[in-house]
Amino acid sequence: MADDRAKLDFFVEELGLLFEEMGERRMNGRVLGYLMLSSEPHVSTAELMKELNASAGSISAATRALSAPGFIRRVSVPGSRGHFYRADDDVWGAFLATEHRYLYKRQRLADEVMAALGDADDIVQRRMANMRDYFNWLEARHRTLGNEWEEYKRQRDAERDNAE
Repeated sequence: MADDRAKLDFFVEELGLLFEEMGERRMNGRVLGYLMLSSEPHVSTAELMKELNASAGSISAATRALSAPGFIRRVSVPGSRGHFYRADDDVWGAFLATEHRYLYKRQRLADEVMAALGDADDIVQRRMANMRDYFNWLEARHRTLGNEWEEYKRQRDAERDNAE
C-alpha cells in the first residue's frame, strides 16, 4: 500500500511540474493527476484539500481552471452540498479540443482586426492575413488530429477486445 501511495504521489507531483513548465499553475496539474488516478466515481473538494495538502482557495482555482476546458467534470451527489469532481476519461482528447477553441478565437480576432483596419498598408494587411490564415490552417490540422485520435482509440479498443 505504501508503494502504491508513493507511485500516486510521484505522478501527481510530476504532472504538477509539467503543468508549471507549460505556464500553468502547479496545483492544476496536481489536482488533475490525483483525479486521473482515482478509481472512485467522484472526489470531494475536502479530499483534494487533505490529500494534496492544499487550501480551499487553491483547490477551487484549480478545479475551475480544469473544468473550463473539460479536463475534469463536476459531479452532482444527491443530498450533498459539497463539490465533487472526476477526471474526464479522455483528458488529452479534451486538451486537443481546447486547443481547437483557442485557435478558432485567434483566427476570429485576426478577421475582426482586418475588418477594422480597412485599407491599412500592405505590410499590416499581410501580417494580419498571415495571422488569420495560420490559425485557420492550424485549426484545420487540429480537426484532422482530433478525428485521427478518435479513430486510433477505436482501433486500439477493438484490438484489445479481440485479444481478450
